[in-house]
Amino acid sequence: MPRISAATVAEHHAQQRLALVRAARALLEEGDAEAVTFAAVARATGLARNSVYKYFPGRPELLAAVVEDALPRWTDAIRSGMAAAHTPRERIAAYVSAQLELVRSGEHRIARALAGVRDAKLVRESAGRAHAELLTPLIGALTELGEDDPRRTAVLLQGIVNAATTAIEAGDNYRAVSERAVRMAVTAITGTPDR
Repeated sequence: MPRISAATVAEHHAQQRLALVRAARALLEEGDAEAVTFAAVARATGLARNSVYKYFPGRPELLAAVVEDALPRWTDAIRSGMAAAHTPRERIAAYVSAQLELVRSGEHRIARALAGVRDAKLVRESAGRAHAELLTPLIGALTELGEDDPRRTAVLLQGIVNAATTAIEAGDNYRAVSERAVRMAVTAITGTPDR
């Protein structure tokens, strides 16, 4: 029986699985989803390539696990930013700011790399769930503001964030883009800029 590095076999399995996910994440942070192979993550974790199959049946499941691992960090950043705001209008501004801060910190590189994965239905489904989860606090703020279709409005406001993300990733000035995106989002909902 192989040696385990935890109190129980289940804990050891969870640790190994997490190590594989973190290795895949590190490869994604370099910006290339194609670099995430079972051979590469096995090398990074010191496991044999065939051992990776004990934890993930295929590459799509591993990449989906990376999304699931990152989601709490993304949602926590957004929720904590919004929780510090006092009004629905400030929560909308915080929603935009928190996401763009994730872009600036490099956290979004994972999402960008995963967007390039072809024919990976499981990854797309996992990313779709992540996006829906990210919209939840914004939908709450919009509901509080009396929006008649808060989900649709949230999706459209996310378009502002997506455009700002593209601009920042293309090298535009973070502060200028972030401030303008926040102003546009707040103005779109309230009719007046938040100054």
